Amino acid sequence: MNALKLFVTENILPLVEMPGQYIGGEWNSIVKNHTDIDVKIVLAFPDTYSIGMSHLGIQILYGLLNERNDTACERVFAPMDDMELLMRRHKIPLFSLETYMPLREFDIVGFSLQYELSYTNVLNMLDLAEIPLIASERRETDPLIIAGGPCTISPEPVADFIDIFLIGDGEESLPRLIELVKDMKGGNVSRKEKIISLAQTIRNAYAPAFYDVSYHQDSTIKEIRPKVSGLPALIRSASVRDLNKTYFPTKPIVPYVKTVHDRITIEVMRGCTQGCRFCQAGMSKRPTRPRTIENIVKLAELCYAGTGHNEISLASLSISDYPFLKQLMEQMNCVFRPRYVNVSFPSLRVNEQLVLLPSMLNTVRKSGLTLAPEAATQTLRKIINKNITDEDLYNGIEEAFKQGWNLVKLYFMVGLPTETDDDINAIARLAYNVSDLKKGISGAFGRVNISIAPFVPKAHTPFQWEPMVTLQRIKEIRNRLFDRIRRKCISIKFHNAERSILEGIFARGDRRLGSVIYKAWQEGCKFDAWGEHFHFQKWLDAFQKVGIDWTFYVHRQRDEGEVFPWDHINCGVLKPFLMHEKQKSLNEEITPDCRIDECPECGSCARSRNFCTV
Repeated sequence: MNALKLFVTENILPLVEMPGQYIGGEWNSIVKNHTDIDVKIVLAFPDTYSIGMSHLGIQILYGLLNERNDTACERVFAPMDDMELLMRRHKIPLFSLETYMPLREFDIVGFSLQYELSYTNVLNMLDLAEIPLIASERRETDPLIIAGGPCTISPEPVADFIDIFLIGDGEESLPRLIELVKDMKGGNVSRKEKIISLAQTIRNAYAPAFYDVSYHQDSTIKEIRPKVSGLPALIRSASVRDLNKTYFPTKPIVPYVKTVHDRITIEVMRGCTQGCRFCQAGMSKRPTRPRTIENIVKLAELCYAGTGHNEISLASLSISDYPFLKQLMEQMNCVFRPRYVNVSFPSLRVNEQLVLLPSMLNTVRKSGLTLAPEAATQTLRKIINKNITDEDLYNGIEEAFKQGWNLVKLYFMVGLPTETDDDINAIARLAYNVSDLKKGISGAFGRVNISIAPFVPKAHTPFQWEPMVTLQRIKEIRNRLFDRIRRKCISIKFHNAERSILEGIFARGDRRLGSVIYKAWQEGCKFDAWGEHFHFQKWLDAFQKVGIDWTFYVHRQRDEGEVFPWDHINCGVLKPFLMHEKQKSLNEEITPDCRIDECPECGSCARSRNFCTV
């Protein structure tokens, strides 16, 4: 046991809550001898262990990189307040779980940017690691700071802090980066030269320090262009073509402590072509790439043997669209029901097949059935391209109640374009109608949990031009819903309005927001996604102190010809396609799923005639 680990184990961990999240050594974790290693990378998740260890992407990259004999891949998570306080008091630098090595001694620190409200945690972790926060201030001996994840398709707000963004799927690009870093370690290559070389060589690597941004007088962007020859003007998102040939961890790490998702997760399909106009993942992850039934069942059996978990979640952006779902569930139930292993789905799409799904899920335990109608009126559903009917919704829920389910979870968004009070009132009516369905079967009202989230316009979607509704309007909607829903068995969870506004600011922000993030962190902001840690007034003060009007980023209609802060990032879908979808939403027109209808020429796959012009 090294000196740092000994000190932390004996003097720090006995004083903190849930010390098991800091000790490492979990089942299936991997510890390598660094003397035999060429490249050392630590995967940094800017939130707590219980959240980060529930993220499938971390498990995939951890297993993939550790299969390499030349690489040691370790993990680190954001320490909670009590741990951070003791670390700072005793001047203990942020360290990895596997070997307790300080982050500043790794070759690469790779952050996973899953949501915008984790940005201050990135800064806090760098500070705890004694690594300069601003990329331009880093020394030759400092590790390379990279970032991946969903937020990297609109990366500019954190451009000041990251050396290289890897855009899109990481299974192929991250090993390529490891190879290049390994090759450059032996030579006399400066830090600057390394970053430029990586960005020139890897198609989906973006080095923001070597791109110039110019602005118009109205504060909109005039141009984003590379200032070093050989760097691409357009960075293309990486996309794994065949999931069946892609690495998947069959021995994922089993945490010592309770995590958010304490189960096996099998990704059955990547991508979605439903075309929901609000959905960033659905647009940026196209096209769909399903696994075969045989591959899924094999992976599930191997993961079960390697972990002993008693629940398997079949994950996808739209699990209902998996083309062989009925046959898959028949085989999964055949294999795992005798072992008393539950097979679960994430939220289900509402369509005519929903009535069949409860019987497919008739496994060991019946938890709540989760559905995402998103809007409660047919008109608003057409606007967001959610082609579902109340009839299919009610038929599916009624069948679930008949099969023994007692709870239905419904997800809605509010503040959508063209939304009226009638659309809000319809949410309450729908909730009562769903609860009434159970009474017709068993004589008692059904339990309904409603989760409400304010709509946040996102980059690379047809709604990227739209304004976000005001804070006052969000609160009016909240009050309206609570006034109209008074049945005890119907509960409402309403997402914090101020946090949604902040998410909206950074979801479509430019790199000038880096100064706001830095100032807010200096004022004590961190764990902003957590209600007990979030301080909206500190953020408002930060905006004021750096002289930036935050309403510019959320509450204005953006011009069709405006250059966006993410226009130099290509996720496959073309801007003209998104513009056309925006117009179709105003006309209340549905765009069918291209898997079963004609190609809409979105640009995301080789079927599109426009593909080669991107």
